[in-house]
Amino acid sequence: MEQVDKRSFTDDEALDFHRYPTPGKIGIQATKPMATQRDLSLAYSPGVAVPVLAIARDPELAYEYTSKGNLVAVISNGTAILGLGNLGPLASKPVMEGKGVLFKRFADVDAIDVELNSTDPDEIITVVKSIGITYGGINLEDIKSPDCFRIETELQELLDIPVFHDDQHGTAIICSAGLINACEITGRKISEVKVVLNGPGAAGIATLGLMKAMGVRHENVIAVDRNGVLYRGRTEGMNQWKSAHAIDTDKRTLAEALEGADVFIGVSAKGALTPDLIKLMAPRPIIFAMANPDPEILPEEVYTVRPDAIVATGRSDYPNQVNNVLAFPYLFRGALDVRARRINMEMKIACANALAMLAREDVPDEVAAAYGGAQMKFGPQYIIPTPFDPRLLAYIPPFIAQAAMDTGVARKPIADMDAYKASLAQRMDPTAAFSQKLQGAVLSARKKKIVFAEGEETSVIRAAYAFQTQGLGQAVLVGREDLVHENMRAAGVDPAEAGIEILNARLSTWNEAAVDYLYARLQREGFLRRDIQRLINQDRNAFAACMVALGHADGMVTGVTRNFDQVLEEVLNVIDPAPNGRIIGMSVVMAKGHTLFIADTNVTEMPVAEELVEIGIEAARAVKTLGYTPRVAFMSYSTFGNPMGERSARVRDAVAMLDEMDGIDFEYEGEMPPELALDPSSRGAYPFMRLSGPANVLIMPAIHSAAISTQLIKCLGNAEVIGPILVGLDKPVQICPLGSNVSRILQMATICAYDRPLVELSEAAE
Repeated sequence: MEQVDKRSFTDDEALDFHRYPTPGKIGIQATKPMATQRDLSLAYSPGVAVPVLAIARDPELAYEYTSKGNLVAVISNGTAILGLGNLGPLASKPVMEGKGVLFKRFADVDAIDVELNSTDPDEIITVVKSIGITYGGINLEDIKSPDCFRIETELQELLDIPVFHDDQHGTAIICSAGLINACEITGRKISEVKVVLNGPGAAGIATLGLMKAMGVRHENVIAVDRNGVLYRGRTEGMNQWKSAHAIDTDKRTLAEALEGADVFIGVSAKGALTPDLIKLMAPRPIIFAMANPDPEILPEEVYTVRPDAIVATGRSDYPNQVNNVLAFPYLFRGALDVRARRINMEMKIACANALAMLAREDVPDEVAAAYGGAQMKFGPQYIIPTPFDPRLLAYIPPFIAQAAMDTGVARKPIADMDAYKASLAQRMDPTAAFSQKLQGAVLSARKKKIVFAEGEETSVIRAAYAFQTQGLGQAVLVGREDLVHENMRAAGVDPAEAGIEILNARLSTWNEAAVDYLYARLQREGFLRRDIQRLINQDRNAFAACMVALGHADGMVTGVTRNFDQVLEEVLNVIDPAPNGRIIGMSVVMAKGHTLFIADTNVTEMPVAEELVEIGIEAARAVKTLGYTPRVAFMSYSTFGNPMGERSARVRDAVAMLDEMDGIDFEYEGEMPPELALDPSSRGAYPFMRLSGPANVLIMPAIHSAAISTQLIKCLGNAEVIGPILVGLDKPVQICPLGSNVSRILQMATICAYDRPLVELSEAAE
């Protein structure tokens, strides 16, 4: 079958990507300020002498005072570049730079590429040994077999840091993880499977070694190279690494080896496996065709003769991609974090097992978005996590770190593994710390019953299921039971095992009470009782809000299918603002280590001074209940009266009103632009300013400025935005942004469950 080029780019696009706007894919960024003479003195002479002398006394302090502990060298001589062969060290540089980008993108590891102009293993070993002291780890890459075996083995003995040849072990780890799950799906035991490996080079031999260490029996594995089966007594084309995997067998060809085999692992060449050969294999064969860039056989060719097969390739345009980026960033992350002396077999096994376990869990919407909306669920088409699964960084390294500690290669054991997992989540996700704080409070409080009003939506079902299974509270889905069950099954949730309460508003025993309650509220506003009955029967927001108002539930989440204003109007028919409160929308912006709260983003379009005062007080109260000390800045285009204008006058008037009020227990200032609010060093011309530090609550003069600025920060500032959080209602209700994914819905449900205890704490404090 003719290979189809499925690339989504042209050669020119690939070249332009690497050329513009700056040649290459990596750069160096300072981690310390260089704005003043004092900064320079600390960074270099004379300040640098202090850590120099400290490291001279104790070399381990290099991990404390330099970048060594998070720095990996990606080293190659270009003798085996991807599937392109020996093109030399300079040609390998784009690949090595790419490796550095992947280290940073997926695990926040700093990586520097080092290309060596040598094909002499002894020379390479000598050079790497000499420079190894600079780094926390060495990643060998694209070095031909068998040189790579010797280079890695000797460097592991010579250096006291992890030395890892990814071409070998990365492939081995991902392949082993896939095999674990493929065996689970097909009902096989790993100790009983019969494996044929085609291509016992660097990756193939490492794969055989790891699989055998994980339970595949030596006598059940047949390796085949271009000269045929590796059998005991064979001399042609053999070396010490191949000989270790030779077995007693009378089989001599790939076809003979494949008779009755359960598993084919290909790390060889395009076309090495054919449909006729696949017919020789056992039922439900497991086929990992990983030749790069073109597999030994295409998945569609496999399915023509074996539709029951499980197929993995090295390509991203097919399911089950065996991609080394699932292993090496997280292996090094875990190893660096415990200052491991090496990456051993136990750590590699831990990585494979962790990847296998993660693939069995519910897949976040972020993964589907990265793959064109395709929903993924554990099964024949999804046995390996995808590289863009956002859970990988927090999930995988703890297993590696624990294995390093258990086997005695960790120099800096981790005492609190839960805290370590939390820190990993925060490395790449600025909202993680905020979300973890909320979840921790919810988990330790009385479990709340939260109503998910749009309970027939698949995303809402998955969020409700996650909310309940994570122990955050009890979920209630509002919807027609048959349709909810149907969509549950489509989402991979078994209705019989989910244990989620489902309420059909029309059939609920609370229907009449909801009608009575809402009719009493709206009967003098043009609503007849039959109108209210129809509203309760047909509008899930009305019914869900009534459940909360009547005490049958503790909170409500909605908004996925309707816009904010419409939903808020429907909710206000049922639930009042809190006494002495004001309804506002408040967004939480996480950027560059800062947490900012921005209000009002959703409710009052052009607030006058009195309304700005109320918005400021409500926002400060909400921020306190979230555990922060509010420093409120009233924003404007003007700075303390310059220039004068009608809209800035409203802001000045609001601040003046606050000055006259009793009981204001938070810092505030205004009117001012963002620079003065966020950067205390810019306030020299305004010694009267009352903020003790950077503002963390920004009160915007109008909805449009709040909404535009929030989205600009999100789009241009590498920031994440949570919310808007609905503040000021008498009962906990959160309105998700229209079309929210599962993660966002779950986040808003957690905030909803967090709301009531915070209100109670705030009232108790007063």
